Parts: sequence; structure tokens; C-alpha cells
Amino acid sequence: MNKKIVSILFAFVLCFCMVLPAFAVTDSTEINGFADEYSRVIDYAGVIPQQEEDKLVEQFDEIANRQKVDIVICFANSLDGKRTSDYAEALYEKHNYGYGENKDGIMLLVSFENRDWYIATRGYAIQAFTDAGIQYIGNQIKGDLGEENYYAAAEYFGRLCDEFITDAKNGNVYDEPMGAVDDEDDGSVLPPPVWILISIAVGVVIAFIVVGSMKRKLHTVNMQAAANNYLKNGSLNITESNDIFLYSNVTKTAKPQDNDSNGGSGSSTHESSSGNTYGGGGGNF
Repeated sequence: MNKKIVSILFAFVLCFCMVLPAFAVTDSTEINGFADEYSRVIDYAGVIPQQEEDKLVEQFDEIANRQKVDIVICFANSLDGKRTSDYAEALYEKHNYGYGENKDGIMLLVSFENRDWYIATRGYAIQAFTDAGIQYIGNQIKGDLGEENYYAAAEYFGRLCDEFITDAKNGNVYDEPMGAVDDEDDGSVLPPPVWILISIAVGVVIAFIVVGSMKRKLHTVNMQAAANNYLKNGSLNITESNDIFLYSNVTKTAKPQDNDSNGGSGSSTHESSSGNTYGGGGGNF
């Protein structure tokens, strides 16, 4: 009887131990964003030394686990005939990146085949990284990419992602009006209107100096009160005069249109080949 009870208890414990890893995998996926099957730093092109790659993995893992938004970067020589956007989205899904039900995350793909870059966003990252924000990030890293400073570009990409996600969670999503130009220098530069005023002021000062200098040279010239004083007697003889109508000017005023209050570009989205919604954008380096 005792042996039978011990056997039943042993079988129960064995079943419990077999079920426990399944729960552990589920919890790990929820905490780490994915099942840790693939690294967040993928270097198919072999451009990042192993020691630097380890630093990037540590950086990306810490940010992703803290922010609960996956951050991934991939360097690739060939896109297997795919567009940069399609390759990035397919890789994102193949490696099961993304946090939570909406697979929140962002991936930067650097392609040496066409020397271009593409950022794919999914879930919450679509909101946190607007079209303007994606172009801003690209403008910040393309210099290092062009100069083959790939570790510096990847490290800066990670820091920018961390800042963008933090700002978005605080209600400060980066979004500029369409057509705005992003400067790579983020220092304290005077805005364009100030430069225009300064240029006008400098032009006026220079004009006064030049005119004053020319006026001082005219010692023998005196201003005359009547226009006839500037004509030589008998040099002008008007025999006939006519008024000829040449053209007319028509001025039209455009009707004001209602625009969005912030004038921002927002995040454009599209459906991937698998039917999932992504945001994104890219450029060359």
C-alpha cells in the first residue's frame, strides 16, 4: 500500500516537473519579448568585431527589457532579391521579435547591397517612431554608416531608440511638419528666422557704408530743384505721345484650409506580405 502511494506521488511530481518548463517559457517570452532564440544584433555582413557586438547585445537587451519594446539591428550583404522593407519585416517575424500581443518593436536593417537603411516599426513602436522621427534617426546615423563606423552607428541607434520611447511614454512624440529639414547637429543653433533678420541687418549696414562712401566722392555735384535743370537745352523734342495698354494683373487669394493643429506628419503604415501592420521608412548612406 505504501509503495503504491509513493508511486502515485512520484508520478504526480514527475508530471508537475514536466509542465513547469512550459510555464517558464511563457513567462520568459512575456518578460524578454521573445524566446531568446535570436540575438537582437544580427551581423550577416561580419562588420562588427565580436567584442563590440557583445557590447551592443548587452545594450539592446537592457533597453528592450526595460522599455518592453524590442530593439533590433541587422547588417546584411544580400537581401535575396527582396526590397529592403520586405526583408526587414520578414526577418522580424521569422525571429519572432516583439513584445506583447502587438509585437511592439523596432528594427534597423543596414543593407550593403544597395547601401541603404530601413527602419521597420510594429505595435507601440509605430506610435513612438513617427515618419519624421525615423528620418531624424536615419540622418543621425548615416554619417557613421557612410564612414564605416558601424559600431558607432549601432550604439547611437540604440540610445536614440531609448530616448524616443521614453519621450513617447511621457507624451512627447517626436513629430515635425512635413517638409521640415533635420540638421545632424543637435546643438544650440539659431532658428532660420533669426538668421534672416541678421542677414537683413548686415545688408542694410553694408549698403549705408557703400552709399555713404560714394556720396563723399561727389564733391562737384549739387542737387537741383527742377527736373529741367538736368536736361540740355534743345536735346529733347517730343512730337507725338500715345498711351498703349499692355497687360493687366489679376490677383487671386487662396481659400484657407483647415489643417491639423500640430501640422505633424504622424506615422504612415502599410500591410506586410504576411498581413501584419508596420510603419517604417529609410534612405541611403
